[in-house]
Amino acid sequence: MPMSSEAVVDDVTPREVTKPYVQVSAVSKSYDAGANAVPVLQDVTLNIAAGEFVSVVGPSGCGKSTLLKCIAGLQPVTAGRIMVKDQHVVSPPDNMAIVFQRDVLLDWRTVLDNVLLIAELRGLRRKDYEDRAVALLKSYGLEKFVHRYPWELSGGMRQRAAICRALLVDPELLLMDEPFGALDAMTRDDLNVELERLWHATRKTLLFITHGIDEAVYLADRVVVMARNPGRIAEIVDIDLPRPRALAVRQTAEFGKYTTHIRQLFASLGVVGSE
Repeated sequence: MPMSSEAVVDDVTPREVTKPYVQVSAVSKSYDAGANAVPVLQDVTLNIAAGEFVSVVGPSGCGKSTLLKCIAGLQPVTAGRIMVKDQHVVSPPDNMAIVFQRDVLLDWRTVLDNVLLIAELRGLRRKDYEDRAVALLKSYGLEKFVHRYPWELSGGMRQRAAICRALLVDPELLLMDEPFGALDAMTRDDLNVELERLWHATRKTLLFITHGIDEAVYLADRVVVMARNPGRIAEIVDIDLPRPRALAVRQTAEFGKYTTHIRQLFASLGVVGSE
């Protein structure tokens, strides 16, 4: 399908006319040094506006998670520069939180204690955040499991608790690295809907890494399509679908045009499939 100029764009988009919240400028990343260096990312440039939801989709080995870790200040870049809110990223920004594919809950702490852990690690007073933690757990349907342990929860419930932990200190920037990838299809759909509602209500700046094309299109304002060997941005697709979005939008012709375009792009890159 030939995409309109409004649907497929490069890094210079109407959303990026104002100063970006996240600036990734000509970033390259290699592992190991010298002649044996393995390039993972090559010349990646991406701007994310404040309050924008950006998904990154691509095959295994294209550097999606590495890009997120560099933005999070967990890994240094080899070349280029990353700025978050006008600050050069050399360590994890204070205004950021991450949700990983594995929930990383501590089995010896209750669900409430797991959520409050982020406050403790930041040297904040636990009692100042207890009410917020309980309210977050209630909003995610976990009010009956506040004093249970992670091993008593399903996979979807554990990931909900991990999201509550990330939201405890109300971060401006939320980074999510394939957070629903290990869940069954129905639970994944439920969490997609909850995340879309969360973003619509709070308008946090959100970067979401996924293998799923449908998931990327459903959630995002823009979808960054990455190629591999080395990891690079192949195209950025502007998603013009009304919000809030119900799952039924996936059945529409317009949604299908976006997903078909991205699948055709992967085919042209020699990627058989990404889901």
